[in-house]
Amino acid sequence: MPNRLAHETSPYLLQHAENPVDWYPWGPEAFERARAEDKPVFLSVGYSACHWCHVMEQESFEDEATALLLNTNFVPVKVDREERPDVDSVYMDAVNAVAGRGGWPMSVFLTPAGEPFYAGTYFPATGRQGMVSFREVLDQLAGLWETQRDEVLSAAARLTADIRSARDALASSGGGELPGAETLHDAATRLAYEFDEDDGGWGGPPKFPQPMVVEFLLRRYRQTDDGRLMRMVSETLDAMAAGGLYDQLGGGFHRYATDLHWRIPHFEKMLTDNAQLARVYLAGWELTGLEHYRRVATDTLDYLLREMADPAGGFYSAQDADTEGEEGRFFVWTPQQVTAALEGTPEAADGGAELFCSAYGVTREGNFEGSTVLHLPRPLSELASETGIPVDDLEIRLAAMRRTLFEARESRVRPARDEKVLAGWNGLALGAFATAARVLDRSDYREAAERTAHFLLGEMMSADGRVYRSWKEGRAALNGYLEDYANVAEGLLELFETTGDERWLTGATELAGSIVEHFSDPAGGFFDTSDDHEQLIVRPKVVQDGAVPSGGAMATGVLLRLAVRTRDARYADPAAAALRSVGPVLSRAPLGFAKWLTVFAGFLEEREQMR
Repeated sequence: MPNRLAHETSPYLLQHAENPVDWYPWGPEAFERARAEDKPVFLSVGYSACHWCHVMEQESFEDEATALLLNTNFVPVKVDREERPDVDSVYMDAVNAVAGRGGWPMSVFLTPAGEPFYAGTYFPATGRQGMVSFREVLDQLAGLWETQRDEVLSAAARLTADIRSARDALASSGGGELPGAETLHDAATRLAYEFDEDDGGWGGPPKFPQPMVVEFLLRRYRQTDDGRLMRMVSETLDAMAAGGLYDQLGGGFHRYATDLHWRIPHFEKMLTDNAQLARVYLAGWELTGLEHYRRVATDTLDYLLREMADPAGGFYSAQDADTEGEEGRFFVWTPQQVTAALEGTPEAADGGAELFCSAYGVTREGNFEGSTVLHLPRPLSELASETGIPVDDLEIRLAAMRRTLFEARESRVRPARDEKVLAGWNGLALGAFATAARVLDRSDYREAAERTAHFLLGEMMSADGRVYRSWKEGRAALNGYLEDYANVAEGLLELFETTGDERWLTGATELAGSIVEHFSDPAGGFFDTSDDHEQLIVRPKVVQDGAVPSGGAMATGVLLRLAVRTRDARYADPAAAALRSVGPVLSRAPLGFAKWLTVFAGFLEEREQMR
């Protein structure tokens, strides 16, 4: 029998609707039962494209014996982190405090009051490599709850106090003065120090694209003409576009690379990454005129239109990493598969398959479980020199073969798609298409941006002008978060800049008013949840960037743009207060505050022009 998740719209929750686990969605009903039956809550948080979430489901949540342990001793609650970033954020702090690192699936054990007392991420079905099995965890914690209740409650109170203290310290770390221009210089210097000189990018493995860092460096380069900044940008953009992180056949980027060289991705594709990366490649093309940056940007946007667009006007959230139970199966190739796909085509003549394999690193051994993730192991100029084929002719031949292989790949079983539409993520896509329409003079991109704007202002707005977080198949749900209001407003401002249509400016202005009214923190900055949102153990205020820009940074950027246009203190004062609240940390941790740095750089530019 389906469990309670069968009535949800989230594809992630629906994936678990047939589990023998007696799942509850997040809500008062679960906690009321926990209090009535004097049981702890088991909170499991993940998302539909998460590989290890699937693994834990198959190993544990589909297992009858494990489900019996959960159902007998706990009240199990399942959360889609993309629908409820507030729940995810609050309890990820507990995971980091207990386990030393976060990730998904997130597994947190709570008192009936919602206070965490133990936390982790993926637990295997059987213990291995120093990891305790999930059943052992369940047995031990159920025993502690029965026999050492006072110690468990004390641990929960301490952990909750630590979470509140850490949030309060970070959220109020700002001083009374705005940071100075040296902040931008110091941040760029630290980014240069942390830059991967061999492969581009920062950090890893796992190695994430960091589009907000690239955006800041591009903004700073325009201000200073500092060649070292553009070198970091170009080396990073080149390396990502040449690697397996980028889908060489279909366009678009995977979530992150598991290696330092960008060649082996974690294969899920997210709307957020692709909206942001399309925009920074477009900005790279504007500055350099390099055609391959423009192609990467347009191929990425075309991928979103082709595979992620809902007919109603919004964009879906993600594509899965797995196909038929295997990670990456849809995307990888063997030499035999390349040869078979090209057989009988004009491209197969004169050793076409061998040429393609040489260009894209396809070998018998492969680079991922016996197959190859397509990538460019060397510049095409080197291959042209070896083969005697002029570079332009080589690129034409390879482009024809890419199209043929893409069509062959289309016959494979496709990865699952998370078809919920999130307002904030669609705001990022709206901004990307509106910018591309303006920069490239593309009417199709303008039409896509206008469809998305109409959808957001129609389907995802309540009658009183409040934003819904999630939409699927005609049903909008959940209170919008700061990032939803701010990202949609920023996208509308970009569309106004592209079209000059005042209704988009009006929409952005109304959303900005809601941000100031419902999300402002009197101490400076903005909370992630509105003043009429459900109360959790803390009111979230995440100022660092994650996979998406900080909602506070996006809101501040929107308010500053409106302040410049209107000279209205209603926008300027809260924006300045937000910048003061994060000023001291900007140069110390630029990888986590890159969007704030970009906003601050723009603020200094505008202030200088107004003098």
